[in-house]
Amino acid sequence: MDVILFELALTCYFASAIVSITEIFKESKITHRIMLFSAAVGFFIHTVNIIYRYVAAGHIPITNPHEATSFFSWCIVLIFFILNFRYKINLLPSFIMPFVLLLMLSSSMLPREIKPLSPVLQSYWLGIHTVFAFLGNAAFALAFGIGIMYLVQEHYVKAKKISGLFERLPSLQSLDEINYRLITFGFPLLTFAIITGALWAQTAWGSYWNWDPRETWSLVTWFIYAIILHARLIAGWRGKRAAILSIVGFLTILIAFFGIKLLKKGLHVFL
Repeated sequence: MDVILFELALTCYFASAIVSITEIFKESKITHRIMLFSAAVGFFIHTVNIIYRYVAAGHIPITNPHEATSFFSWCIVLIFFILNFRYKINLLPSFIMPFVLLLMLSSSMLPREIKPLSPVLQSYWLGIHTVFAFLGNAAFALAFGIGIMYLVQEHYVKAKKISGLFERLPSLQSLDEINYRLITFGFPLLTFAIITGALWAQTAWGSYWNWDPRETWSLVTWFIYAIILHARLIAGWRGKRAAILSIVGFLTILIAFFGIKLLKKGLHVFL
């Protein structure tokens, strides 16, 4: 049942991603509705899949690479729908759903078996810490997509091209504001994730900070987004600088998320 649900969700996301890519070249109300419907059905099935694994395992399904990547994808789609409902950005799926599809494909190639929790993960901090972290990272993933949209729109503005994507993308001011709002949403969540992770580390290993590779990269990411917020509020950094920093910040998240698992180093290989 678990495999069927996951594959159905993957299929819906695949359809949504393909249609969203075609929308870059030719947009219509029909294709946009198909894209949103496919993504919505995929999200619903994906939610059922996560609940199924939760019931089967007895804990939040986030304790192996397959589950973590799947849950990360789910969080991104959740934030996407919230953002889409709030701002109605027609081309946003074209910059988000292909990435969601890549994450789901990566998750599909990882071992899916449900194993008993290792002693270190048998803690109430597991759900608290990881949910904060993944929701924060999902907000940054959307900021990454918005940042790319900003750079594309800026290219059209500088080239004085007032047709094609230029007419369908939001204004630079709107994109900059949405990027800022996403970061101000994700930054407190990342902060809480680091704090709860430190508290969990104290109970598990007797130390608040162990300079684990994931911890180090998370701290680097925190500083990058702190710089974005500080530079915007104090130095007035907006627009292109903020877009580039949001892209760089999310790349550090991907390094932390996938790099640690590939190298199999550090305390976070359990997750």
